[in-house]
Amino acid sequence: MKLHTLCYVEQDGKYLMLHRNKRPGDVHEGKWVGLGGKFEPGESPEECVVREVFEESGLRITAPRLRGILTFPEFSQSDWSDWYVFLFTATEFTGELIAGPEGELAWVDKSALAGLPMYEGDHYFLRWLDEYHGVFSAKFMYEAGKYVGHELVVYD
Repeated sequence: MKLHTLCYVEQDGKYLMLHRNKRPGDVHEGKWVGLGGKFEPGESPEECVVREVFEESGLRITAPRLRGILTFPEFSQSDWSDWYVFLFTATEFTGELIAGPEGELAWVDKSALAGLPMYEGDHYFLRWLDEYHGVFSAKFMYEAGKYVGHELVVYD
């Protein structure tokens, strides 16, 4: 089991997106994703997301808002681990963007997200961030790297 955070930092109708193109063999290579990563021992989800966003972007988010819990059974084919992801949004931050170690950062208009190479399931939960005001829980199923469906519970 792997625990992760994922954050969509928003400004002026755009999300800060990371194009994962700097690490050969990266499980997310070539995809556009939000910012986040693995928990360190003893971290809360909030501590993890603040640290990860800072490490990947140079931005220090304040008041990250938990929006969802995402479950990806057997997501990584290399180790067949289940991934559990705490999904956040953030609109308040300080700092300046840096060159990230995992890829290129870009502010992308929300209306342009559908045209980016992403995991298919990401398009669903990105839409839900606008559709639902509370927290949701979603389970995304993939087989051999292909999206096959999802289940959704909304706590709105």
